Amino acid sequence: MSTKDPKDKSARDTHYATLRRAVRDQKRERGEIPTPQQQRRPKSNKDWTPPQLQQDQVLLYGLHTVRAALDNPERKLIKLTVTQNAFVRLDIGDSTAQPFPVEFVSPQDIDKVLGPEAIHQGVMLETRPLPVRRLDALKESPLLLVLDQVTDPHNVGAIMRSAVAFGAGAVITTQRHSPTESGVLAKSASGALELIPYIQITNLADALNELHKLGFRTIGLDSEGPAPLEETLAGEKVALVLGSEGKGIRQKTRETVSALARLDMPGAIKSLNVSNAAAIALYATRLHLAKA
Repeated sequence: MSTKDPKDKSARDTHYATLRRAVRDQKRERGEIPTPQQQRRPKSNKDWTPPQLQQDQVLLYGLHTVRAALDNPERKLIKLTVTQNAFVRLDIGDSTAQPFPVEFVSPQDIDKVLGPEAIHQGVMLETRPLPVRRLDALKESPLLLVLDQVTDPHNVGAIMRSAVAFGAGAVITTQRHSPTESGVLAKSASGALELIPYIQITNLADALNELHKLGFRTIGLDSEGPAPLEETLAGEKVALVLGSEGKGIRQKTRETVSALARLDMPGAIKSLNVSNAAAIALYATRLHLAKA
């Protein structure tokens, strides 16, 4: 007869299961293994209405997004709403030792706030918006990304991830016809919102002229640009300007940038999603700056 305590085996199994789950989560975040498909939720919920948020109130959700916000010293944290399992996966220590309230709830409780479409992974963080940044604070950065009325927060979030990956100093966009800081934007950016300034300006043409004074060459990407991007890059400071899908950059923006350029694509498809175009342009510009 075995003398081993079955409780010890259960605890050991739980420990190893936690380790395996942590390894899988890390691989998914690095893109080494695919994220499993979430169970499809109802497309609509007649009982749900979006919460009326105050101007200084932001709700972030998703494990990676919330973890990045918790690690950002510039974030003012108000309250963490989380399931027991998600709190363990956040790995931030004792709930009573946090400098903000922690409320344990069920996933359905978070669904009631964020709605049926939000993939929140059992965690929601209430915060204040990040501090406002000014353009003159970017004079030391050699690479910037400017968005001319790109409205889809999923696209802007993906662009922010690429901007961080290629070392851009900021993502600059207009206050109107652009997504504000939100849970959808932050989730799409997958932590990048905490790592790069997201600067919203009133007048894009004025902002481009200010960048010119700071020594930036501004290049607008346009499918009908007179020359390929590689031949248009010059100088030690570059600000890439991308427009919305369909309309592209506006006429006033075209008239204000230092130059217009195109991405040459030899294949049958001649246009790309704006986030894909941003990634390619950032890569080419980074190569140029490395040689400048």
